[in-house]
Amino acid sequence: MKYLHTMVRVSDLNESLNFYCDLLGLIEVKRYDSEQGRFSLIYLAAPEQAEQARESFSPTIELTYNWDPEKYDGGRNFGHLAFAVENIYDLCHKLQEAGVIINRPPRCGHMAFIKSPDGISIELLQQGDALPPQEPWKSMENTGSW
Repeated sequence: MKYLHTMVRVSDLNESLNFYCDLLGLIEVKRYDSEQGRFSLIYLAAPEQAEQARESFSPTIELTYNWDPEKYDGGRNFGHLAFAVENIYDLCHKLQEAGVIINRPPRCGHMAFIKSPDGISIELLQQGDALPPQEPWKSMENTGSW
C-alpha cells in the first residue's frame, strides 16, 4: 500500500492557491481541468517532495475546485493536514501578518494549528526539537477551534 494524496474541496481557487502556495510554500506539481465535468484538480507538494510528487503524484494535496459554486461544510470533522516546518515562529508570524488566525499558537515551540480559507484544520510541527518558548506565542490564548 502507498499513500497518494489528500483531497480537499475548495470554494475559491485563487484564495486557496494563495494560502497553500504563497503563504505555506507548497508547489503546484500538476493540474487537470475537466471541461465536461466542470472541475479542476490541482496537486500540491512540499518543496522537498515536489520532484517525487511530479513523478508519482504522491505525497500531495489535491485541491478540487468545482466550477459551479457549492457550499462546503467540513473543517474539524475532516481531521487535519500536517506539515513539518523549518521555523514554526517565523511561519506563524508570516501567516498572522497575512491575516491568518493562529487558532492554536506555538506556545511550546513545537506545534500550532491554523485553518485554510475553507476551514480545513492544518497542524504545523517544528522540525527536530522544539524551539525555546518565546513571546508573543507563549502567552497567546487559543482562538476558535482547530
